[in-house]
Amino acid sequence: MKTHLLLLLTLILGACSVKETKSDAFGNFETDEVIVSCENSGKIVSATFVEGERVEKGAILAITDTTTLVLQRNQLVAQKESVLAQKGGFYAQLTVSDQQITNLQKDQVRIQKMLAEGAATPKQMDDIDGQIALVNKQKKAHTAQLNAIEKSAEAIDAQIAVVNERISVATVRAPITGIILEKYSQTGELTTPGKSLCKMANMDNLILRVFASGAQLTQVKIGKPVKVIFDGNGGVKEISGTVEWVSSVAEFTPKIIQTREERVKLVYAIKVRVPNDGSLKLGMPGEIKF
Repeated sequence: MKTHLLLLLTLILGACSVKETKSDAFGNFETDEVIVSCENSGKIVSATFVEGERVEKGAILAITDTTTLVLQRNQLVAQKESVLAQKGGFYAQLTVSDQQITNLQKDQVRIQKMLAEGAATPKQMDDIDGQIALVNKQKKAHTAQLNAIEKSAEAIDAQIAVVNERISVATVRAPITGIILEKYSQTGELTTPGKSLCKMANMDNLILRVFASGAQLTQVKIGKPVKVIFDGNGGVKEISGTVEWVSSVAEFTPKIIQTREERVKLVYAIKVRVPNDGSLKLGMPGEIKF
């Protein structure tokens, strides 16, 4: 009799334990993955990172060859110096024009006085006026040429800035702090703009994407802490997570989540952010309790 009572008590406690540990939603751990790409074409002269390595944001991942770009920049710098060297001649011509105008204006004043006294003819006055007008036009032309030289120098500066930018991006840096998940390129390989170099992700915090029914949504609120359950080393582990996002659109239950009968039900996706102490891996199944 006592044996039967003990067995019955064990079954009841076991049932209660199962009931208490029953989870509300199921899913898998994921994270936002970042594909790091090269921005230049050429040979990769350095790509020393390895898969599984943790790198800090801003760390150098790879360097592409910049020899051609440096030569192109040197050529542009020489071209700019050649263009600016022309300015000296035009400045000298402007100085000469200014002196000519000054001398002609003095002659103009003298002829005006002589014309008033009848010692000069109107033609002489017209001639001196024409000479002053001609020199002013020459001065304007020289000024326009100087402005054109300045614009040409500015255009070359813009080209130099583009080359400098391409040289700077030849050093590929980690956009985030994270783990190298996959490596696609090796030292010595040729690359092109947009070619993937590696895939990395921040593993400090993972996202457990689970699915809840409409009836369960009353228990879900963004920012609410929830219990996260997963299989770790040594058995089942439980940590705390935070609801980060709740879908506003229902969908059919994914096949990997529930049984055939449950798949016909509409559910809502929920993202729970979970701090990772190293126990969590991408794709690992997890559960939550509201």
